Amino acid sequence: MKYVLVTGGVVSGLGKGVTASSVGVVLKACGLRVTSIKIDPYLNTDAGTMSPFEHGEVFVLDDGGEVDLDLGNYERFLDVRLTKNNNITTGKIYQSVLEKERKGDYLGKTVQVVPHITDAIKNWIESVAVIPVDGKEGPADVCVIELGGTVGDIESMPFIEALRQLSFSVGKHHGPDNFCLIHVSLIPVLGVVGEQKTKPTQHSVRELRALGLTPHLLACRSAQPLLENTKEKLSQFCHVPNQNAHHSILKQLNLLSIAAPPNLQAWTKRAETYDNLKNSVRIAMVGKYVGLADSYLSVVKALLHACIACSLKPSIDWIAASDLEDESAKLTPKDHAAAWETLRNAECVLVPGGFGDRGVGGMILAAKYARENNIPYLGICLGMQISVIEFARSVLGLKRANSNEFDSETPNPVVIFMPEGDYFYIPVDQSGGSYGHKVIIPPFGAAFCPATCRQLVDLRYRNAEYVDERHRHRYEVNPEAIGVLEEAGLKFVGKDETGKRMEVGFLSIRIKLCILELYSLSVVCHVTKLDLKFFCFLRYPQILELPSHPFYVGVQFHPEFKSRPGRPSALFLGLILAATKQLEAYLNTHQNGC
Repeated sequence: MKYVLVTGGVVSGLGKGVTASSVGVVLKACGLRVTSIKIDPYLNTDAGTMSPFEHGEVFVLDDGGEVDLDLGNYERFLDVRLTKNNNITTGKIYQSVLEKERKGDYLGKTVQVVPHITDAIKNWIESVAVIPVDGKEGPADVCVIELGGTVGDIESMPFIEALRQLSFSVGKHHGPDNFCLIHVSLIPVLGVVGEQKTKPTQHSVRELRALGLTPHLLACRSAQPLLENTKEKLSQFCHVPNQNAHHSILKQLNLLSIAAPPNLQAWTKRAETYDNLKNSVRIAMVGKYVGLADSYLSVVKALLHACIACSLKPSIDWIAASDLEDESAKLTPKDHAAAWETLRNAECVLVPGGFGDRGVGGMILAAKYARENNIPYLGICLGMQISVIEFARSVLGLKRANSNEFDSETPNPVVIFMPEGDYFYIPVDQSGGSYGHKVIIPPFGAAFCPATCRQLVDLRYRNAEYVDERHRHRYEVNPEAIGVLEEAGLKFVGKDETGKRMEVGFLSIRIKLCILELYSLSVVCHVTKLDLKFFCFLRYPQILELPSHPFYVGVQFHPEFKSRPGRPSALFLGLILAATKQLEAYLNTHQNGC
């Protein structure tokens, strides 16, 4: 196994994740198989309990792992399926070491950071690196590792030492050409003189060397393209070559003889297509965490993928849900007026996921506006539940209809806590008896399609019978409310195998066909039966529809996590097509009368 390590210096947020992903893309374009590992030095065992404002979105993997958003970049760039073990945290490492200590695995020895913590880190990296993530058998050729944070941070010191030892051990046993270190650094440009300063990067490289690691390449970020004299200065003082990046990496890893010239035609075509787009579509994103765009990074990327497929540029208008509420009209009237103006000018509305009751009133108003004015609407996770609450209040007249998450005393609980929500507990302190509660929700399978459209599904999926989506929720539509909701016109077009718990809903049979025909194939659930009435059979409520509406769709799962460049999520594609009045034409063109 060959390793490429990406570290960062000077300041955080320079783009180590994009750098690591891009390196992986280039190596894959050279015909090599690539896997990725992200190291996060924080003490959390995973990102599941972290605020989106603190660390951006929580990305969900196929195995239910709640991980750093950089793993989403890896999956999108490399088109792979990672596992929760591809995200290493200080919490996971210390937890594994302490569990061994409690079992007596260290035979009474004093457990220390060196060698026990560092050995655990090395063993974790080496064991995960050989797990195939691209659907093929056997280990990958190269493992790209990103070390989060900045060189010099106290919390990252054990990882630096472990990686130093790893670079030595792979060099000792397999030759010095199995490890390549890329250091991402900042080249500031002083506003007064406009000169590119290399001194911060020099100091960062010096500190990295003092810790036993020497970079082979520098990836420098600056407000302007690096000048030749800046590159020469960096090359001289940091002892790195000033030459083609991919050639330097392949040379360092001794892969020049087996690597093909990089084939980046698909990526180049996508970039050129995007650069040449002239028209755009206005999308109102009504959410809780709009102050930080990274909170909805995968949603933004999924919209980008769908828009490019429709030859459009996404124009996302961020709306803080709380600004739409009546209370905001009294406290912040300007923000209230601006939010409603933005919503009314949008061509479609998207309400993404979230937790807690802040902003829920504004989301309900946005869903109501979209429903009553025939504006294409997509609700994801919480957004689906919001559409159910709004419909129950506005159409059924149940003014106190709500979710148990927001009002435990509501007389009309149309959204309830999942009975399975308490099934999984993780011991935090086994000796003291203290336990931390964590809900783990893996991807649940879905059997697609009414029997009348089996031909279409066979055409798209090549007779596939297994699909799945990724979930992250604790509440679901109340099965006891389904009957009155459907009688009033809100259709759930999928149920679980018992026929009691609602799964999926769409706008009309033609929208169902669009979703089926475009849906990105994912893994893991057996088709147990086909039924003319239902579109999907899942374990939890997944999709709802309003047949009288051009496009009013709510989904309990998170389709954004599986959207890929060149393979947009069908739900996002349907939203954009409906927003630009292209949906009917698309269906007529692609479905051949099915």
